[in-house]
Amino acid sequence: MTHRIWHKPSRMLLVAFALIFAAVSGARAELLIRITEGADSAIPVAVVPFAESGQMPAGDKVGSIVQADLTMTGEFRTLPPEKMLSLPSRREEVYFRDWRLLGQRYVLVGSLTRSGDRVEARYELFDVNREERILGETAAAPASNTRSLAHYIADKVYEAITGVPGAFSTKLAYVTLDTANGKPRYRLQVSDVDGKRARIRLESQEPILSPAWSPDGKKLAYVSFETGKPVIFVHELATGQRTKVADFPGLNSAPAWSDDGRSLLMTLSKDGNAEIYRMNLDSRQLTKLTNHWAIDTEPSYDASGKGIFFTSDRSGGPQIYHMETPGAEPRRITFGSRYNARPRPDNEGKYVYYVHQRDRAFHIARTELKTGEETILTRTESDESPSVAPNGRMLIYATRQNGSNVLTVISADGGAAYSLPASEGDVREPAWGPLVR
Repeated sequence: MTHRIWHKPSRMLLVAFALIFAAVSGARAELLIRITEGADSAIPVAVVPFAESGQMPAGDKVGSIVQADLTMTGEFRTLPPEKMLSLPSRREEVYFRDWRLLGQRYVLVGSLTRSGDRVEARYELFDVNREERILGETAAAPASNTRSLAHYIADKVYEAITGVPGAFSTKLAYVTLDTANGKPRYRLQVSDVDGKRARIRLESQEPILSPAWSPDGKKLAYVSFETGKPVIFVHELATGQRTKVADFPGLNSAPAWSDDGRSLLMTLSKDGNAEIYRMNLDSRQLTKLTNHWAIDTEPSYDASGKGIFFTSDRSGGPQIYHMETPGAEPRRITFGSRYNARPRPDNEGKYVYYVHQRDRAFHIARTELKTGEETILTRTESDESPSVAPNGRMLIYATRQNGSNVLTVISADGGAAYSLPASEGDVREPAWGPLVR
């Protein structure tokens, strides 16, 4: 449900979804990337362009992709190659004094070797002050997939420095909208986290909403209006096979996967009121989790995988609630404004993120679950659809920027940001994919 509308079930069924997308213009498959704000505490790191042996594939260089990945988190400040005093590719060529003079804390060096249809990368990460190697390995990938190799290296570098797994090898799902012959065209797309290598997974003249990743990253659940009403589908990405899983009378919306991938949370109004259910995907058996006169919607599992967060207007307006176990009495989480909706918890059980209204503007905020402290994270004013990176360090959401609908990624504390606008048109409904080992 969009944060601009909150109606009782008799009025909310189609209106809440039909107005998700306001502007219609052309949208191409690939997103752009625009760094908009960095963190003051960013760690200086030098990613030296990798030396190359043999014919390398055309396109972005591996070192450039690694550098861009680290920069987009806001946690690192990378050194432009033109400011480097030398371009070492192995330990023997690294003069730590030079990198200290440049104010660098870490330096990454490496080389690429082409052999047939494969590219091998040998890379090393050094702590400049201690003059120690803290990471070093050899990795390989098909020559046609060096972008994945670069994301893998960035993940390893990120983890070596922060102690937290990187999320650069994960995927984004999102929905774009353009027009074809005067008719709307909705596209469900999947891309790398930097917006590259986007692929269209579904096209429709009717809205596509609420994409949600299965925990193994192989499926997407989403809501489609292709039959003239909201219906929940599960889509296998490798085969393209689509399965209709919820087509009850009334509202079928807001799917969210369980940790084991065997069930979906969803909002159904088949009995006259919007309630939260759990569906076993093997048996299609439904379990009703809420039973209240109010609207209960937008469920998501908490970090334990046993409880759920959801949005409800049982206190007079949309607020975030937490149910620790099925059937337990829900506890209200948010109190900072009259509107808080679409909860998305982190994977450690520390925070829940959501859309927060203040002074007629909609922001992304978070509440620390232990203390109840609320923090507004965004400076934009028309924000919706937050989704947390699987490592908990970044957050993606949809907003308007310079008259266009774009995706924006911020650090989990709101200290840095980058935007992913479509080259033209609208892009909404982001969902960050899981870490898949």
